[in-house]
Amino acid sequence: MNIITKIECNINNTKTQFLEHHKQKMGFIPVTVAALLVIFVGFPLSSNAELDPSFYKDTCPNVSSIVREVIKNVSKSDPRIFASLIRLHFHDCFVLGCDASILLNNTDTPTKIESEQQDSPNSSLRGFDVVNQIKTTVENACPGIVSCADILTLSAEISSVLGGGPNWEVPLGRRDGLTANRTLANLNLPSGLFNLTQLKSNFAAQGLNTIDLVALSGAHTIGKAHCSSINSRLFNFNNGKPDPTLNTSYLQTLRNTCPNNGPESNLANFDPTTPDTFDNNYYSNLQEKKGLLHSDQVLFSTADVDTISIVNTFASNQDAFFESFKASMIKMGNIGVLTGKNGEIRKQCNFINKKFVENDLASVVPKESSEEGMVSSF
Repeated sequence: MNIITKIECNINNTKTQFLEHHKQKMGFIPVTVAALLVIFVGFPLSSNAELDPSFYKDTCPNVSSIVREVIKNVSKSDPRIFASLIRLHFHDCFVLGCDASILLNNTDTPTKIESEQQDSPNSSLRGFDVVNQIKTTVENACPGIVSCADILTLSAEISSVLGGGPNWEVPLGRRDGLTANRTLANLNLPSGLFNLTQLKSNFAAQGLNTIDLVALSGAHTIGKAHCSSINSRLFNFNNGKPDPTLNTSYLQTLRNTCPNNGPESNLANFDPTTPDTFDNNYYSNLQEKKGLLHSDQVLFSTADVDTISIVNTFASNQDAFFESFKASMIKMGNIGVLTGKNGEIRKQCNFINKKFVENDLASVVPKESSEEGMVSSF
């Protein structure tokens, strides 16, 4: 099976899983087939899952337009918001599933919650204020209807589109979780220093395969990283020498942005060619040894691995990348979702409803970094 066929199978598997799930809800397929789909697609399919792009058709029909308008307005003064919102969705789904746990602040009552935002992979996350702005606008139009988890998922898709990337029908109907897990945030989120074996293992633990890994990594076609994320590659990767997989001219460019012992808060573009456009240049950059993070470049520079052919395909065929990215984002968006009577629809995204009512915390938002950085790989 060549790489194009594998990619097409990955895309078709995701579509098949989604369609067959709806048939299962109607009682049209036996459980044995559903079980095979779970194994074949590679992620758990909750028996009570009710995700559907038309979930809010009657209860909040304009939700996508509302989310889009807020993000579009914010992007006029903050063009990096697209990358930030995509990253928020990723960091949410890799810890306890796509349940908006990443948005919860520290609380002691009614139950103790240790915010995932304060774990090192999440310390540079940004965009929380924008999510809260979206939530407020949505609540004004459709009070108590749309979950923060769905807002994160919609925001990621809309950010892709506004950045010039692909669009897709977002399955909706997630409910918000009632807790967070700081320990899992540290364990589950991939590091920018990971090698390929570690990355594959990390993604497999979430039910995501190698094509998903390479496709989702393509989100690094936009956004920036702090110098603290790459300094070791530039000056002390191995016995005081730089990472040999770095293009030498690119190395010097990065050293100008991130001088030795200079400010670690300086920012470098993930894509040195079209940094604000969602395209497939991320992959051609890898071919030229211009991956910003070590975990980017290992997709192409690790010897004799299957990711090389996927990178080559995406570098030469943007449509193939876009289709795979769409399929992988839908697949990731199904990780550990809460539906039905599980979870809740938070009134304010940073607190569970009991805490919100108890202390009237509508105006409280998490402290976030003023800059966008990457401690984790994604």
